[in-house]
Amino acid sequence: MRIGIISDIHGNLPALEAVLEDLRARNVDAVYCLGDLVGYAPFPDEVTDRIRREGIRTVLGNYDDGVGFDRADCGCAYRDPVERAIGEQSLEWTKAHVSAENKAFLRSLEDEIRLDVNATRLLLVHGSPRSRNEYLFEDRPPFSFERIGRDARADIVLFGHTHRPYSKQVGQVLFVNAGSVGKPKDGDWRACYAILDPASPGLVRFVRVAYDLTTVTAAIRQSDLPDDLAGALERGGVPPAPTARAGQ
Repeated sequence: MRIGIISDIHGNLPALEAVLEDLRARNVDAVYCLGDLVGYAPFPDEVTDRIRREGIRTVLGNYDDGVGFDRADCGCAYRDPVERAIGEQSLEWTKAHVSAENKAFLRSLEDEIRLDVNATRLLLVHGSPRSRNEYLFEDRPPFSFERIGRDARADIVLFGHTHRPYSKQVGQVLFVNAGSVGKPKDGDWRACYAILDPASPGLVRFVRVAYDLTTVTAAIRQSDLPDDLAGALERGGVPPAPTARAGQ
């Protein structure tokens, strides 16, 4: 059974449409989403509508929680006050542009999904099995992965939230970060998702899909979302290079 795993779409409808088209061409047996349908890009309501129409089973992301429950905070981590101000403006804009019906759908999403595929136990979460807000970066100490793996009751843990794809075997548990469809942070602007086949020696494959980036960045700049969000998409989530001071 080949499973498509998508995550962190963040209101980027062209990226989602390109990924769904790519998944159809690859004839996967099922598609699951690891959350964060909304936030940052200008099509949060349309993305939520599309996921609902496709019937894609989805776990609750931290941004879905923030928008669905109209919270003052999205549970995001910010590096500095400027980044926080951008994030807060994005959250307020997104809450104002998601319908009441779609907010109710976001509130209905599951905290986790458990599957048994070919006698392999899969656990699907947004951030980690412990919290949707926890960031499981690849360079996390092995003992931390081991502790999480012991409590997961799964052979494979699938998650997103960091927007950086990787797979990492720690003890008896395989950890798979599916990356981000709509807001990658690994320097590659293309949409990213994973295909998982528990019966295959390859097991996990990460797929990058080009999409109409200009449509999204132009829509951001024409909206009341911060222009910085368009630049972040164009750079693949990599921070801008520091500006040299005069005389340097």
